[in-house]
Amino acid sequence: MSVDVIYGRQPVREATRGRRAVHEILVTEKARVALPWLRDTTAEVRVTGADEIGALAGSADHQGIAARVAPFPYADPDDLLDADAPLLIALDGVSDPRNLGAIVRSAECAGANGLIVPRHGSAIVTAAVAKASAGAVEHLPIAVAPNLADWLQRAKRPGVWSYAAAADGETTYTGADYRDGCIFVLGAEGSGVRPRVMDACDQTVSIPLAGAVSSLNVSVTAGVLLFEAVRQRSQP
Repeated sequence: MSVDVIYGRQPVREATRGRRAVHEILVTEKARVALPWLRDTTAEVRVTGADEIGALAGSADHQGIAARVAPFPYADPDDLLDADAPLLIALDGVSDPRNLGAIVRSAECAGANGLIVPRHGSAIVTAAVAKASAGAVEHLPIAVAPNLADWLQRAKRPGVWSYAAAADGETTYTGADYRDGCIFVLGAEGSGVRPRVMDACDQTVSIPLAGAVSSLNVSVTAGVLLFEAVRQRSQP
């Protein structure tokens, strides 16, 4: 039986509320006492030492708890377009698991319909990503596209628009209309969205900056764009 390992109090808790099976939870006595929700889980709970949990997690940042879970259930990228006015994030070359986790957390909190990453050159869901997302990976549909530029071309249809974030965007992020279906495309910090992926998008948007630093962290950019779409969609 193939299993993954996740660690951290919030990631394990969200896994017990999410889509994949939790086979076993390993917890220290101290953490067990501090986490009353463990009494309600149907997963097997085993009290053990921090050393065993750290060895299983491969990290000292486990907060006294880890779990063996079913492999992450990736979504079909084309299925994510079936929602009414879908709100999606597509990442191009974002390889830092902490950034991916933070983006997943923002997307899930914003009510996005899903996130798409390319098969090569980007982070995918790991225990570190689950930890950085505070368990949001257990609730947000995440898909892997074999080729992101090709998928964006297939995604073109009436009522669905793709917007690439760029420092020299055609319009500011508040100047575009996100009330229809929209896909925000974000690239790696430094290199940005690759030219072929950029060409597959309908428009480029920028976030004006007033400070001396020339760019935002990609996870912050994702949050700004997502919640601007949420704001626009909440208007009469």
